[in-house]
Formats: sequence, structure tokens, C-alpha cells
Amino acid sequence: MLDPAKTRRETIRWYILLTLNNARPIGAYEELVLATIQGIHPDATALELRRELDYLEDRKLVDLKKEPCGRWFAGLTRLGVDIAEYTLDCEPGIARPVKYW
Repeated sequence: MLDPAKTRRETIRWYILLTLNNARPIGAYEELVLATIQGIHPDATALELRRELDYLEDRKLVDLKKEPCGRWFAGLTRLGVDIAEYTLDCEPGIARPVKYW
């Protein structure tokens, strides 16, 4: 059975990885990532983004710097780059499309 909330979470995680892959080697503040996600899911919130960034950090795919002023800065780890570039198999939890090329 299709779970729309799960699909949304996993899709957002994939787009976070793609956004941060395009922001390499510098990385990006959460505002830029959120603006990108809102291009796909216009109702995406900062809280939702932070929850998925935390998830990706727990999986060692993203490095987060939580600044004292409240802003978050994110960058991909080596594993995150490998997932974004289809070098590694992607475990469940991220809606990475199947590579067809």
C-alpha cells in the first residue's frame, strides 16, 4: 500500500542529496536547500527539512554545522557523494530513482 508521507520523506531526502551534490565542494545553507525542495514540494517547511537533514546525518551521508545563530550549513560526505553519483547501492529510506542509463 502506498504511504504518501513516507514517499514524501524519502523524495525530500533524495532531493537534498542532489542539491548538496550540486553545491559541492562548498556546501549550502539550509535556506538554499529549502528553496530547492519547495520548488518540488511547495508546502515543505524548515522543520521538515531539518528532520530529513538529521536523518541523512545519522546515516553519515551529510555533514551538518549547526551555527550558534540558528542557521544550519550542510555538505555531503564521501558516502553522500557516492549515493548521489550512483557509485554505491542505496539502502531503503531514500527515494533514489533506478539508474536506467
